[in-house]
Amino acid sequence: MSDHLTDSAPESPVDRDRVPESGRLSRWSLTMAWWAMFSAMFWLYIAVASAGAVGVPATLAGMAASIATFGVVNLLLSRYAIHTGLSVELLSRRMFGAVGSLLAPALFAATALYYGVFEGSIVAVALQEYFGGDIRLWYLLCTVYMIPVVIGGVAAWLDKLNGILLPFYLVGMVAVVVAATVQQGYPTGWLTATVASGPLPGWLTAYLVYMGVWVLMMYTFDYARLGRRADAGFHGTVTFGWVFYALTFGVNGLVGLYLLGAWDIAGTETGVVEAVVGSLGFAGVLLIIVSQTRINSANFYLASTNLQVFVHRALRLDVPRPVWVVVTAVLAYLLMLTDVLGYLLQALAWQGVLITAWVAIAVVYVLRDRGRIMPRTASGGALAWLISSVAGIVLTVQEVSTTWAQLAPVVTVLLAAGSYVLLTPTDRAPSEPEAAQGPETPQGPETSQRPETSQAPEAAPDEAQPV
Repeated sequence: MSDHLTDSAPESPVDRDRVPESGRLSRWSLTMAWWAMFSAMFWLYIAVASAGAVGVPATLAGMAASIATFGVVNLLLSRYAIHTGLSVELLSRRMFGAVGSLLAPALFAATALYYGVFEGSIVAVALQEYFGGDIRLWYLLCTVYMIPVVIGGVAAWLDKLNGILLPFYLVGMVAVVVAATVQQGYPTGWLTATVASGPLPGWLTAYLVYMGVWVLMMYTFDYARLGRRADAGFHGTVTFGWVFYALTFGVNGLVGLYLLGAWDIAGTETGVVEAVVGSLGFAGVLLIIVSQTRINSANFYLASTNLQVFVHRALRLDVPRPVWVVVTAVLAYLLMLTDVLGYLLQALAWQGVLITAWVAIAVVYVLRDRGRIMPRTASGGALAWLISSVAGIVLTVQEVSTTWAQLAPVVTVLLAAGSYVLLTPTDRAPSEPEAAQGPETPQGPETSQRPETSQAPEAAPDEAQPV
């Protein structure tokens, strides 16, 4: 599909750092593109895994606290991204300097790729379970078919595809609950099932489980920059805010907990797949394909765009994003052929520390910028990110105290925010530039180093910056 937006994209990534207002997506298009994240077997699994560890009541309490946290943080980040047009890479360059413009997109690309591998594997497992055959061929199919889905980008048809598939997912979730009830009977007490308590309060343990997906806040920033300023309030509350997470964590989580009670499934994502296929048969396979296609459109899109910007920043090579979509698919397939879970969960745990530290520092930076209080240098931000990340990883891998290992994400966030405040002396930005430049050009320590970003042409929304 071609339109005036995608046809007018400039050639070089450095010439398209920001998304101009004329290149933003409509309210419906951006909402449907982002709500691809709503449908994933992972959201059923994470509730099931948490319930297996701390029980259902504690899981629901931790889930509610997570919905509130994600709602508040993403309200702040999405509105800032909309008003500035900045990407994760550009914000990271302001917070951390040159190291941020390299490390942030590399981290983001790797995390999105890993999640793409994880979610794509679920489709392959479902297809093999129903049809049989070599799992490697199903892996290949699940990566190859994502290429035409993602290669056009958000402006071309991702919003339309996900808008069309959303009703099928919603109907499928209702059908799987009804079918499970018909086949297994109503699971009495599924909302009150408890397990032995651990060293931490159950709700806090569940909350820490959901902290493992704070990468969605980075996802939010790169999508929100495509929104129109007039829609900032709607996007901050509905598209990226508490409404989205109430449905994504809450509704999906309740379905997962219901299936746990009905089928007594294992606390794995393949266990969820078996329950869905067992309830609906072939229709369950189609439901999994729909759900995973939606969420993997976001994973593959963000992995490819961040690979593009990382290579450009590191090697000064301008390679078109469609090439990186193919590279992403190849990498995903190769990773699927290895012992995915053997290293994937550990890698995600380490990356999760880096991401939670990034989010904490980003929140402080945005709050300061809203008050026109800006750091004098970005070096302190890089040091704060390093200190908090190292501390978080050390707590994660140490075996002396399981309690402190569990608390590593919280310690990382507090240390990141606190050290960033202490290590970055600030000045209050003068009011004249604010009035002259408007919200499109907020002040920051890296502003003077990026003259090219003020020359944003009329670019395609998803091509305006490859992040």
